[in-house]
Order: sequence, then structure tokens, then C-alpha cells
Amino acid sequence: MDELFQKSIDDLSEFYKFSEQELKVLDEADKAAEELVMPEYEHYMNHEFDSEAPGILAKHNLLGLPIKKEYGGLEVHQIVTTLAKERLGQLGMGISSFINVQVFLCAQTIQRWGSGEQKKEYLPKMVRKDKIFCFGLTEPEAGSDPASLKTTYSKTDSGYVLNGTKYLISNGTISDYMIAFARSADKHEEISAFIVDMHAKGVESTQLKEKIGLFTSDTGMIDLNDVVVSAENLLGPIGKGMPIAYSSLLNARLGVSAGCVGVIEASLKASLSRARERVQHGKQIGKHQLIQQHISMIRQSLEESRWPTYMAAFKKQEYENNYGDRALMDETELRVSLAKRIASRLAFDSADRAVQIHGGFGYSLMSPVGQLFGDSRVARIYEGTDEIQDLKIASELLGKDFEAYK
Repeated sequence: MDELFQKSIDDLSEFYKFSEQELKVLDEADKAAEELVMPEYEHYMNHEFDSEAPGILAKHNLLGLPIKKEYGGLEVHQIVTTLAKERLGQLGMGISSFINVQVFLCAQTIQRWGSGEQKKEYLPKMVRKDKIFCFGLTEPEAGSDPASLKTTYSKTDSGYVLNGTKYLISNGTISDYMIAFARSADKHEEISAFIVDMHAKGVESTQLKEKIGLFTSDTGMIDLNDVVVSAENLLGPIGKGMPIAYSSLLNARLGVSAGCVGVIEASLKASLSRARERVQHGKQIGKHQLIQQHISMIRQSLEESRWPTYMAAFKKQEYENNYGDRALMDETELRVSLAKRIASRLAFDSADRAVQIHGGFGYSLMSPVGQLFGDSRVARIYEGTDEIQDLKIASELLGKDFEAYK
């Protein structure tokens, strides 16, 4: 098993007793990560979605980590899900983004908010990777402020008709279904969520390739032109779109944080190897004090990012067991925001230091640290920017009267 991943498990074992089944799940995550190394690299160099990833993840049942056993999932504790995501994060944010969308943004959302029929229909297929989902919240004019979305829905005798554009949507051109958020054309303040068939008439998706990194994650723009959605595909109660969206983002932010811990681990491993092997000025570069300073800072970042992420995972599990507890929800949101804010910043800084240690080779996309650098930048933007997390953290401390946005 990966050495740093094993250390995370060992450290947590002092506070949490892993069952034999949970350790097997973590072993599967480690095996899946090893199996994904070459496909991820090859597809990254071709700037294309890693089409092998869903099958490999499903084979190891990692698309069902938080999903109930009755739907084919593993139904493991949040800390196990977080650790598995950490290990996969060592491969960069491409795999991380796919899992975030398929599992945390979509499958968990259907599990919490979907009808009995929706759960039976979609969750087993999502766990098996038979059906891929995307999450349609972001729009050209609605990023950090999802409440300003402009996509609309109109009620009909048999269901709804959706019109609008979704932008920067992960899995956008490879998905079979989308959880789409739209505003009522009649009642402007009412926002609802729908499960949209991506093969329905009026759905058009365009791939967006002009990205800084994240090449193995599919990104698209989706146009909805008079798309008919049946009444059965309304997700959750009518008008509850924003609570659904915010609960989904809570899942995904913790997933981003865990993936960023993995990025820091990968940055450290690559830097240690380079420092021992590379010789400049007559000695291994690891013997130069300034290189040691970079390595020290990466190791500090790993320690600083792990524990807020683990604490958020434990708090999230507690909240999942007590959804009606408002105070617990607020505490969970604070913990998750802290984890994402800290881990995403330190992941980017660690990847940057790893590039510096690798010198010219580190600046190449052929270098693993070059990939980590390009990929990790987006973690400070998607699922809530640095600035949004800062506002959430501060307002939670100051009180609701100090909320900078509603």
C-alpha cells in the first residue's frame, strides 16, 4: 500500500477503529489508484477524458462509497470515503472531479432528496457506472452566486419545460443525465431541481477544452432548448432547489478537500524522489538547504490539511445521522469550508513548490508535478471559491447578521 496513505490510516487508527470491511475498502482504493496511473497519464497527455476511469472505479466499487447497500453501494463511514478520495487525489484532480460529480454531487443528492422510484431507478446504475451524471448549477452569469441562475422552467399538464444554458459542467458531454437547477418562469423566486435526460430533444452539449489543467476531466457547456421533463423527474419538493444545491455542494467540498490532501501527498513523494536523485553543483539537490525548505513546507502543508479534512469528515457523518439538527448543520458547514479553504490553498502551494524542486522538467506536462500544478488551481474555484469559503467562515463566527450574501 502507498506509504503516505498507510500513514493516514495508521494515524487515524488512534482515534477511530476501522473494521475489517473498511480496511478492505481502503485497500481497494489503493489498488484502483495503482491501476489508474497509466490510463490517467496517457489520457492527460492527449488532453482527453479518461474513459477507462469509470470502469476501474466501478470494478473496485468506489462509485458506491457513501451509497446504501440496498442500491449496490458500500454505505461506509464518511472518514472511509474521505480517505479513499485522498488516495485517488494523488493522481491529480481529474479522477477527483469525476468522483465528485458522479458520487457526491449527484448520487448522494438523489439518495437524500430523490423519491423511492428515483433511487431504485438511478442509484444502482450510477454505482455500476452504467449511467453517468453531471450537475447543472453553474451558468455563464451564475457562479459563486447560484441563486442568480437564469435557466427557467414552465409547468405543463404532464411535467415541465426547461430553457437555459449551463456552463463549465464537469462530465457535461459524457453524461446520460443531468441534475439541473432552474427558476420558475412564473414565480421568479422559486428554484427547483430536475433530472434531465441528456439524450432528450433540445439538449445540446459542447466540449470545453481550453483549460489550464484538469485535462482528464470532461467539461462542457449545455444548452437546454424547450426540453421536456416529466413530472416524475422533479427532484425533491418544488421550490426547494437551493437547499438541494447547497446540500450537494457540502458533499462535494469535502470531496475536494480530501482530493487536495492527495495532491499534497503526491507532491511530497515526487519531491523526495527528485531531491535524492537529481545532482547539481556536485551533490544531490536534497542536500541544498533551500530545497530542504521546500520539502519541509510541503510536509507541513500535508499535516495542516489532513486534520481539518478528517475533522470535517467526522462532523459530516454526525450530521448525516441527524439531518434535522440546524446547529449541527451550521457546524458541519463551517468545518467543511475550513477544510476546503485550507487544503485547496496548500495543495496549490505544494504543487508549486514541487515544480520548483523539479526545475525545468517540473514545468513540463510530462512531469507528474506539472500536472498536479495545473490541476490543483481549479480546487480554489470550483464547489465554492476561496472568497466564498472566507465569507462563510467569517459569518459563522460573527453571526448570521454579518452574512455578506444570502
